[in-house]
Amino acid sequence: MITKLVLPNGTPVQTAGDPSAAHAIIVVQEAFGVNDHIREVAERFAAKGYYAVAPEFFHRSGSPEVAYDDFPAAMAPMGELNKEGLTEDLLGASAFLVEAGYPAAATAVVGYCMGGTVAFYAATLGIVGAAASFYGGGVETGRFGLAPLLELAAELKSAWIGLYGDLDKGIPVEQVEALRSAAAATSYPTEVHRYPNAEHGFSCDARVAVYNEAASRDANEQTLRFFAEHLAAK
Repeated sequence: MITKLVLPNGTPVQTAGDPSAAHAIIVVQEAFGVNDHIREVAERFAAKGYYAVAPEFFHRSGSPEVAYDDFPAAMAPMGELNKEGLTEDLLGASAFLVEAGYPAAATAVVGYCMGGTVAFYAATLGIVGAAASFYGGGVETGRFGLAPLLELAAELKSAWIGLYGDLDKGIPVEQVEALRSAAAATSYPTEVHRYPNAEHGFSCDARVAVYNEAASRDANEQTLRFFAEHLAAK
């Protein structure tokens, strides 16, 4: 069941799961808002023993939920994202989870599409013990006021796993491999998994044209395994 609330700093979030679960996770939306798919993702993590919190990063634009076939409509709220706002929302979610008894070591973050980029940034803030980026862009050119991921890699403060499709037109394999190397140069455990037949958005079953069931299943299994290896219990 999804519960909606507004954090003390003003960030609206949607939560799923038991607040007494062993681990917590911050679920970062795609470019289409906290929609039915992201709510389903939160509930899936909740079913696996996580207290899931999905901040509405578009709340400064009214928290729109954009249809997957209307990407132009997502450009306006995405254009209003900036480092200050992203940081405020991430720190707000972290503070909420700390208040609920979850230290950084027991908290994960996962993000998809634009959320993959934001999840990587979250891994540099010291608020999580493990992070997962599903096809997060901005590898060579920064987005949302953030530095390129290749530069942010040196600032990682948690374990990180990246999941990418080789057919992703916006994130070339060469960039993925460069990010693998940059992340591996840190002192934190990092992994990158590539899927030869997968496109951008391959883990979203609401996007029929790009959904890849086999790649999605493996990527989610790898993420859960990675989190299990690198998170502490509450």
